[in-house]
Amino acid sequence: MPPVSRLTLSLGQGGKHDDGTLRALADEGDETALERLADTRGDLAELLDEGSEHAGRLLTSRAVANRDLRELRRLSDAGSGEAETELERLLRAG
Repeated sequence: MPPVSRLTLSLGQGGKHDDGTLRALADEGDETALERLADTRGDLAELLDEGSEHAGRLLTSRAVANRDLRELRRLSDAGSGEAETELERLLRAG
């Protein structure tokens, strides 16, 4: 059985959520909440501008693990210096 995230517990059976709940969980490091928040908000730059450096680190880490250069570019364009560094590193490595 896969691990249950705090997001799953907070959403219960209905799966409905609000940005406030997602924001609180994402700020505490819940990757599922962070992904959902980024998906629902669609404005990654705004999410990163709101001081969620942790969000940038988590999304960058996920993009690096998946070797997702487009996602790294998107994060870099939104202001994540770490994503820019990782993108350049992956491009140099080939």
